[in-house]
Amino acid sequence: MRRLSLPAALVAVALLASGCTTIGDLLDRGEPQPSWSPQEPPAGMKGMDEFYGQRLAWEDCGGGQCARLEVPQSYAEPDGDTIEVAVLKVPARRGSQRIGSLVVNPGGPGGSGVDYAQAADFIVGSAVRQRFDIVGFDPRGVGRSAPIDCITDPELDAFLGQDPTPDDSAEQQEFAANAKGFADECGTNAGPLLGHVSTVDAAKDMDVLRAALGERKLHYLGKSYGTYLGATYAGLFPQLVGRFVLDGVVAPDLTSQEVNLGQAKGFETATRAWAQFCIDKGGCPLGGSVDEVMQGIRDFLKDVDEKPLPKTGDPAVTQLTEGWASTGIAAAMYDEGMWDGLVEALRDALRGDGAELMGLANSYADRNPGGGYSGNIMEVIYAVNCLDKPESDSVEEHAEAAESSRAEAPTWGPFLMWSSLTCGSWPVKTERSSEPPAKITAEGAPPIVVVGTTRDPATPYEWSVRLHDQLAKASLITYDGDGHTAYTRSNDCVDKPIDEFYVKGTVPRDGLRC
Repeated sequence: MRRLSLPAALVAVALLASGCTTIGDLLDRGEPQPSWSPQEPPAGMKGMDEFYGQRLAWEDCGGGQCARLEVPQSYAEPDGDTIEVAVLKVPARRGSQRIGSLVVNPGGPGGSGVDYAQAADFIVGSAVRQRFDIVGFDPRGVGRSAPIDCITDPELDAFLGQDPTPDDSAEQQEFAANAKGFADECGTNAGPLLGHVSTVDAAKDMDVLRAALGERKLHYLGKSYGTYLGATYAGLFPQLVGRFVLDGVVAPDLTSQEVNLGQAKGFETATRAWAQFCIDKGGCPLGGSVDEVMQGIRDFLKDVDEKPLPKTGDPAVTQLTEGWASTGIAAAMYDEGMWDGLVEALRDALRGDGAELMGLANSYADRNPGGGYSGNIMEVIYAVNCLDKPESDSVEEHAEAAESSRAEAPTWGPFLMWSSLTCGSWPVKTERSSEPPAKITAEGAPPIVVVGTTRDPATPYEWSVRLHDQLAKASLITYDGDGHTAYTRSNDCVDKPIDEFYVKGTVPRDGLRC
């Protein structure tokens, strides 16, 4: 799975809900802007004076104000080629006492910060919305920022629909060939930026953005993979950290296999919670106990692997395969508001109709019904992950890991343990992709707020505890609940202290449980 972000459908709902808001309502023309002056590059950013001296040229656009940030393609060669990063700002509300800019990232890797910032009214509390410009950017290689494009949309359909849990040597070799083929195509088609889309690169872009916004410190909200981006920034520039909230954590020192197994266990826990919901709802189509429902899911996926469903409701995907079915089920785990829909989707699928399950899979993959993708997250996710962490190309090692994972995650273990094999054949390497991942302490930074949800499927709660314990100064908020991330999607116990942290600088009590 390895996608660490909010489902596109949730952001889309927020944007649609805000559709009646006019540009005039969003743009703050009456407030004086803070004084702006070029900033000196921080330590480790030698030769970057020109980039740190740029000022963003804002223009009105749908949902806010848009600008382009120029950054070097390679930070090792700041005098070489450059790229442009797309930025969107939703200004602080008219008449409020503006504090500054709050940069936001929804996760991924590959999620659009531009789209996320457009949903400003829904992703931060009202007090934060009043006082901060909400600023999002598409990280390099993503969406509107020199996007990575590896394969055609029909080829991506086939890649995502392939058998994700090969059962024997022949299927394993086919899976490995597909993984290597995807990697090779990225090497051929993505261009020279492919070697420069790591999280470190994106974090450095974020500091150039901070300077271009005229901010002396970076205030930040990162969710899911956005926490990894934020922690990486804090490790590189601890003295420039402002008010940081990292919600649904990916601990930076996790290995690729630890990410896979952690997610597998997280999805197992979340699916068991859904199974109880299905039973409590009455007439659950998969069984009368949690264990029966979980076995029913596994049996269903095995049946679909052997005989895909012929009805998908999508002319571009004529069969619902195990790959698409698994993705659809996983998508619903991100938010309990989607649980009812999954019950009905599985009820239909057991009768041979996979259309609703295909719809859930489409929402996860940013895919349009009938073909075509709204974004490139399903390609960028490999481009970034494969640069960030080393991965083995051994089919035997992945097969062993998949088999051993069944003990802790029988439903999701094999699916997740095979998912990173593509990175073993990745055509470009970085220092990070060749060395074990390391802890980040952010020594010298002010307290960072870390948020964890106890039954989060994609970023298990233990990862939030792990980062909290590693950071030199941190405060942990625990949300005892379901779904992916907690801020603005759980309750006031979580939201109020985070809002006060942003607006007043009051650090939430460490160990707060909600």
